[in-house]
Amino acid sequence: QIQLAESGGGLVQPGGSLRLSCAGSGDDFSTYDMSWFRRAPGKERESVAFTTNTGGTTNYLDSVKGRFTISRDNLKNTLYLQMNNLKPEDTAMYWCRASRGYYVYWGQGTQVTVSS
Repeated sequence: QIQLAESGGGLVQPGGSLRLSCAGSGDDFSTYDMSWFRRAPGKERESVAFTTNTGGTTNYLDSVKGRFTISRDNLKNTLYLQMNNLKPEDTAMYWCRASRGYYVYWGQGTQVTVSS
């Protein structure tokens, strides 16, 4: 049903910032809970941040608390991940995920590389 497209990744130095975006189309964006996931080379996939369909509740991976902020604009059908004070260990492929009931949908991902 819903289609997702991430953007905003890139190369940044430690301490820098990036904002990832995830654009939804094809379905009512406001009915989906949304998450950001990431996977670094040689590591397991992990959930970075989560927000409910209205954006009223959020939660974060412990290692990104205080640095990352998940938000959404349902009028624009877009999910965001503001990433500040980036660290080399944040280097990973990042995906957004939409969830409603038993169904989950994934975007194609965007690469974030933090390196000096």
